[in-house]
Amino acid sequence: MSLASVGIAPSAVRRVETVQDDDSGLMQRVAAGEHRAYATLVDRHLRHAVTLAYRVLFDRAEAEEVAQEAFLRVWQHAGRWRPDGGASFRTWLNRVVVNLCIDRKRRPGMAALEEQPDPVDPEATPYEARLAGETSGHVAAALRKLPERQRAAIVLCYWEGESNIAAAQALGITVGALESLLVRAKRTLRDELSPVIGAKE
Repeated sequence: MSLASVGIAPSAVRRVETVQDDDSGLMQRVAAGEHRAYATLVDRHLRHAVTLAYRVLFDRAEAEEVAQEAFLRVWQHAGRWRPDGGASFRTWLNRVVVNLCIDRKRRPGMAALEEQPDPVDPEATPYEARLAGETSGHVAAALRKLPERQRAAIVLCYWEGESNIAAAQALGITVGALESLLVRAKRTLRDELSPVIGAKE
């Protein structure tokens, strides 16, 4: 028996599946205790959460712990999340991850973070590879000197590509406060990097 024979268009089924499988639909199913929906969310967003945490903390093990804790909160608090609250699931997750990173950085006895520059292009010439490695190392060192909220603002807006509105929602601040963080962060980065790589922005 075909779908058409019972009066159901295949496109309607696809629309239902899409709604059920988007982040909002998955969160509603997680709130109802559905483990498969939770696994789908984890598969879809875990790498992003680890990457975001790493860019704030510069420590892979810490980043992985933050991501795991963030997804534990997704499971525990799925019932409180509302898709009509103005923030997407990704923005909500960003906020959880960033806040966990900031809390972790403020723990007493937090060891100094080891500088780990971004990988260089494998197709680059040896000179280009060395220059890129040195440049990314200087950028990483400069980022590490920023206060946590300034670094998080830079990461959200320039690495994650979030809009100012979404980044402000993730940080739980106003757009004006976010823009102030960005101005101060860019000024500090410019001052740190200008003597080394001649950066003007």
